[in-house]
Amino acid sequence: MNERRKLDRRYLAIYSRVFDRGSGRVLGYLADLSQKGAMIISDNPLPENELFSLRLDLPDPPFFSADHLDIQARVAWCSPDVDPAFKNIGFEFGSISEEQARIIEEMVIAYEFNRDNPPNYPLSPSTL
Repeated sequence: MNERRKLDRRYLAIYSRVFDRGSGRVLGYLADLSQKGAMIISDNPLPENELFSLRLDLPDPPFFSADHLDIQARVAWCSPDVDPAFKNIGFEFGSISEEQARIIEEMVIAYEFNRDNPPNYPLSPSTL
């Protein structure tokens, strides 16, 4: 599969909970993030192309102007994690506001792993 990502992936050093705002159900935990989308690690698969209104918990609320980020997203892909008990789920964001973009960039800067020397993670299914 050709790499479709247009922005570099940023692996986060922490895992924030991601909720379905419609049901309040925890969908999983944030594993990476960019201005275009996110990947979560989940116990359960989600159907591709399903639309969600997501709520992402923001870590360390005093650093941010809010304690969560609400954003619209589509399930772009879903595949088994390295640990088969979990699923990696890729979300593609719809249009985002300037405020949402600012918060995402603040999260990436504040909580990502070392950009210059990233850990040797297994390849994302989207890069295969």
